Amino acid sequence: MAEDSLAALHRAGELTARYPQVRGLLAALTPDQLLRAGRLLSRIDPEEVVAAHPTVVSPTVAVTGHGTLAAVVPALTAEFARHGLLPRIRLSDFDGWVFDLVDPGSALYASRPDLVLCVLDSAVVTDELPAVWRASDVERVLAEKLALVERAATVFATAADAGTLVLNTLPLPRELTAQLVDLRERAVLGALWREANARLLRLSAERTEVITIDLDPLLAEGTPAREIRQSVYAKAHLSDGLLAAYAREVGHLARQSAGGGKKVLALDLDNTVWGGVLGEVGQEGIETSGSYRGEAFRRFQRVVKQLRSQGVLIAAVSKNDQELVQRALREHPDLVLRVDDFSQIRANWRPKHDNLVELARDLNVGVDSVVFVDDSSFECGLVRRELPGVAVVDVDEEPARHVEHLLADGWFDVRQLTADDLARPARYQQEQARSDFLDGFDSLDGYLRELDIRVELAPATPAEYARVSQLTLRTNQFNLTTRRLEPAQIRTLAEEPTAEVLTISSADRFGSNGLVGAVIVRRTDDTLHIDNFLLSCRVFSRGIEQSVLGAVLRDARAGGVSQVVADYRRTPRNGVVADFYPRSGFEPVSVAEPLSTFRHGLDALPDPPAHIRLSARFELAPAPASAHKSESESESVEGKTW
Repeated sequence: MAEDSLAALHRAGELTARYPQVRGLLAALTPDQLLRAGRLLSRIDPEEVVAAHPTVVSPTVAVTGHGTLAAVVPALTAEFARHGLLPRIRLSDFDGWVFDLVDPGSALYASRPDLVLCVLDSAVVTDELPAVWRASDVERVLAEKLALVERAATVFATAADAGTLVLNTLPLPRELTAQLVDLRERAVLGALWREANARLLRLSAERTEVITIDLDPLLAEGTPAREIRQSVYAKAHLSDGLLAAYAREVGHLARQSAGGGKKVLALDLDNTVWGGVLGEVGQEGIETSGSYRGEAFRRFQRVVKQLRSQGVLIAAVSKNDQELVQRALREHPDLVLRVDDFSQIRANWRPKHDNLVELARDLNVGVDSVVFVDDSSFECGLVRRELPGVAVVDVDEEPARHVEHLLADGWFDVRQLTADDLARPARYQQEQARSDFLDGFDSLDGYLRELDIRVELAPATPAEYARVSQLTLRTNQFNLTTRRLEPAQIRTLAEEPTAEVLTISSADRFGSNGLVGAVIVRRTDDTLHIDNFLLSCRVFSRGIEQSVLGAVLRDARAGGVSQVVADYRRTPRNGVVADFYPRSGFEPVSVAEPLSTFRHGLDALPDPPAHIRLSARFELAPAPASAHKSESESESVEGKTW
């Protein structure tokens, strides 16, 4: 068993040396097993793990709040580890949240956390009530605490160098409401409490640096809000189970921030999407409506379609006959999912892990961007073993629980849904049209010339900050430094007078690709620094990257800059761009692992790709005593932005 293997590594003192294997060991553990694993993992020294494995992502997590929160540490440790992350957790003193967050000089801010978890509970209110109280007293205390939370969020926005402030809603204990014998006043209290929670939730919409985790859905699943003895005796006002469920939500937030976003939902078909084995019962015999089980499968299909409507790419990976599958998806009258809902259908008799690798390749995403769903424990176990980066959802033989299993983890959650997310499925269908178009050419050069690629390079607007942030969080292959930035950090960079966030948008004969990349630059004296350069895998290797870099170099020289300096930080997933800067005329300044620095003297600039029409606009002020054009001369299309 995986839990036994983990315990054996702990006993042998090998958890640090073999930490990269931990992710795979945790993948199939139950919540109780995960907690036990977290207790083991929380004993190892993060500094020793990072020294042994420099590529392990190790975010700093500051935990503060009102009650005793020690139980959240092993839960967080396990949840981060199951995503391949190593948390450095800083636990504040009891009830230190106000001092921690309202004082910009506090030790919490000095630790430069990536995530700040402000874990609050109902006692933050009830502890302030007089011995004899009414609903009006609760209203007063709620208002005072909310004012403190909002003040803390304001300070956080200015004092935090990076990261996200995570809040949570407050569970309403029956013990509190039951003390009011007047049912009308009890209803008023319930309304006041829910209005306060609504204000906490709205902070996420008002402040890009704040996320509020709603505890009500977790409680609705049957998780108890507290264990009364722990609450009374130890001041631990949230149960271990609720803290574990909370930690699961935070773990997915950390995964997103570390670039671990999921994009593809790969579905088995027989007894997963519909009931029965298509090859045995035919399309007339599969269960998809008209019976208890059929309605359960239909419900699952509706949820999948809902996910697709928000940008998730849907694929079928089934041991089946391709023609039978295609016909069923086209012709069956009761199926919710249709052929056009699938970005790819891979129905054959090959091992599913091989199909998943080819699926990721064809969609031009990393295989660890895939979530795989199957009712076969054998297939799930095989994929876990062969492809540990794939998230595996075992839906078992009870279709009524398929939706529960699929949604148990927020695999496809994003900080903010963008227009590019919504357009993703259609754009991948366009990509298939491009692939078919390529088949008609004898050479790549001829294909690129006829593709009619148009690129716009321009300063990011406030409406684009969320999309640029998302690119930094989710792009892993063409991402030169993999520095992950939240929307608030993008806004800060865009507003700096010596920095510029440039967006890359592209289109071709098949339609718009949308906002597909970004270049973040800053100027120091007569040097332009490229802080990061990233491009969506959908448009990589079409010459867009060379065209954009050439425009940046030409604008730098026109603006009086004497050199351009750029960094490349190697990760396990961006090796494809390791030679990007040297191929573009940059010379190495320092070459080391994982960080290398390159320099371009701007004497000989690369020729722009002839097959790309690029319009470039820059707003960064020129270096002192130099003339600077507001629009790049040679890359503009008749002086216009298309």
